[in-house]
Amino acid sequence: MKLATIRLGDRTTTAVRVEGDTLVDLGLPDVGAVLASARGLDAAATAGGQQYAGPDAEFAPLVLRPTKVVCVGLNYQKHIKEMGRDLPEYPTLFSKFADTLVGALDDVRRPVETEQFDWEAELAVVVGRQVRRADEAEAEAAIAGFTVLNDVTCRDWQFRTREWLQGKNWDSTTPLGPFLVTTDEVGGPRPALDIRCEVNGQVMQQDNTGDLLFDPVHLVRYVSTIIRLNPGDIIATGTPGGVGHARTPQVFLQDGDTIVTEIEGVGRLENRVVSEGTL
Repeated sequence: MKLATIRLGDRTTTAVRVEGDTLVDLGLPDVGAVLASARGLDAAATAGGQQYAGPDAEFAPLVLRPTKVVCVGLNYQKHIKEMGRDLPEYPTLFSKFADTLVGALDDVRRPVETEQFDWEAELAVVVGRQVRRADEAEAEAAIAGFTVLNDVTCRDWQFRTREWLQGKNWDSTTPLGPFLVTTDEVGGPRPALDIRCEVNGQVMQQDNTGDLLFDPVHLVRYVSTIIRLNPGDIIATGTPGGVGHARTPQVFLQDGDTIVTEIEGVGRLENRVVSEGTL
């Protein structure tokens, strides 16, 4: 099953079930509200409401106000090794705020304060039920499905200190969506899916999520040990090699650039970079 959150003409949003080119209104404001409802995904599978034409849809961020977006640092094994680093024993975690999120086709706003605006294609876990200190089975059951995220980053701000938060939390910089794809659609809670990022048609990142060191189930267990995870919370699982900061010479996003982020069987983001100074 695929779910999405779309914008309506009156500036409201609604969650929908995707059935080919038809979107079925689920009567709730976003996918997070669907997951938090009494029957969650079970109700979404059978609910019937107004129908919309999928090709005409304007996608909002999949979850409008997640209680948390937890992100993982280096997590692709080949990428870690090619950088000459040892595989870490534990995940490197940081957080993002909901105000960073934009929709699958929205513009990404480049802050005027950065000269090093960089891309990071990521598989994102969408939490489907509240869980704390999850064991293996509970962690698997807590994963509602997956979506696509690009953790667009201000590198010059990220590396001002040892803590990364200030490089990762700029307003309207993080596309999320367009779909929640349930685990049964992609081979289970530990999917091996091709992931890629293109900038202006040039492939910058290409890998497979099967190379994740800490897989989605491990991450749900680990994060839920620290803090409860709620329906609609997001865990961004990390990015493969090929980011602009690590290239020689370095390459960064400029006004007018187009970023395409795609994960096999999950979805595609296409976002234009627009300077905040021109808004």
